[in-house]
Amino acid sequence: MSDVQQPEELISIGAALAREAALQGRAVAVECEGETRSWEDLHRRTNRIARGLAAKGAGEGDFLTIALPNGVEFVEACYAAWKLGAVPQPVSYRLPAGELRAIVELANSPVVIGDVTADAGRPIVSISELLAASSDDSDLPDRIAPAWKAPTSGGSTGRPKLIVAGQPGVASPLMAQFWQIAPDDIVLMPGPLYHNGPFVTVFPALQIGARVILMPKFDAEATLREIARHRATWIYLVPTMMNRIWRLPEEVRARYDVSSLRTVWHLAAPCPAWLKEEWIKWLGSDVVMELYGGTEGQARTIITGTEWLTHRGSVGKVYPGGEMKAVGPDGNDLPPGETGEIYMRRAADVAPTYRYVGAEARTLPGGWESLGDIGWFDEEGYVYLADRRTDMILVGGANVYPAEIESAIDEHPLVQSSCVIGFPDEDLGNRIHAIVQARAEVSADDLAAHLADRLVTYKRPRSFEFVNEPLRDDAGKVRRSALRAERIEKAKTGGKP
Repeated sequence: MSDVQQPEELISIGAALAREAALQGRAVAVECEGETRSWEDLHRRTNRIARGLAAKGAGEGDFLTIALPNGVEFVEACYAAWKLGAVPQPVSYRLPAGELRAIVELANSPVVIGDVTADAGRPIVSISELLAASSDDSDLPDRIAPAWKAPTSGGSTGRPKLIVAGQPGVASPLMAQFWQIAPDDIVLMPGPLYHNGPFVTVFPALQIGARVILMPKFDAEATLREIARHRATWIYLVPTMMNRIWRLPEEVRARYDVSSLRTVWHLAAPCPAWLKEEWIKWLGSDVVMELYGGTEGQARTIITGTEWLTHRGSVGKVYPGGEMKAVGPDGNDLPPGETGEIYMRRAADVAPTYRYVGAEARTLPGGWESLGDIGWFDEEGYVYLADRRTDMILVGGANVYPAEIESAIDEHPLVQSSCVIGFPDEDLGNRIHAIVQARAEVSADDLAAHLADRLVTYKRPRSFEFVNEPLRDDAGKVRRSALRAERIEKAKTGGKP
């Protein structure tokens, strides 16, 4: 861990930015594709943007939906929200109108910050409009947001929910310390900031004065180029990114000097053992780190590359501050080696880490909660996951819930019922396949066009299969696991799924 000390008194995230602006002045705080913001500019511009938001009716305690691509403006929007005492509520800027409206309604956001053209049901304002609304860049009254973030999840029901952080909008050096980020680090982020992993690493880095390099989107060779160009010391990846980088021709990988990397975190999806081993050989076992846990933050595991080599396939031991256990179908705790549903809870002396808006947690007595993952423990307490979630599909590190896609498919007037499953994919981890029982003649092209304005790109099925038999029983239940297993077995014998 980096040598970062906890201060006697926590300060607001806005005050932490003001401190760094005073200390680092014109030094670059964040950049993306050549567009930079110095610490001083970031502080002063976000004062103006916050005043612009206030003029639009936003204020302390509000959720502020942020629909911006990776870039310095995303960072500015979040800081402006915190300075108002509001809660950043990030979403994909590519969300279709229906999805965006549902989230905005749930969050009751007074405005949406972005350049999106979709109808959000609330005013949509750009950063340039907010800057134009006020020329006053002086400091605002210090405020602390009631929660420092509120990302969204589609949830297993297919309905959106907010996962509101339990921690208020204060700058905690311990968060950066957890991620092994030091003030002298150069942090490279190729992942989308509206996802929780990138969000909870980039902003703690900025809070302690580390420099952040954002990529507008992930590209395998461009990531290596950015590491070499900036001498990046810290990077966040998901296994799909790791796989695409590794699949580059060896001479391309060798073209870039990545020796500056001190820490490489991967999370958000299972990493194939062979791929992880190659990265450990490439960068060193002391560089590669893995985390398992949910946005809810009740508990998490961590494993170093060195540990992984002696516990191949594990996601690590439970980190202090949380607890985990495997539970059988009867609700009883399972001994080491037996597979069950993973339940977790925060330690008794830890404050609540989150609350849901729009959903309820899956719980057991005693404060135990499940994210739906299946796994087991070994005798030493290392956790192994059998399946990240029973129904959820992980596509390139993003959580995709079948119920959400099925609901969109079933909106088509010629569809009787549908079932969405994931097939193994070497690049993305899984590809989405839709099994459809139609009322009348309908084509894959028809359904693709139907989903184009209902689902963000990565949630849309890559393939469609049409069947005549009912997919659900009289209770409306569908056996996704069985349907998936049948089709994977058929594909092994040369048939089409």
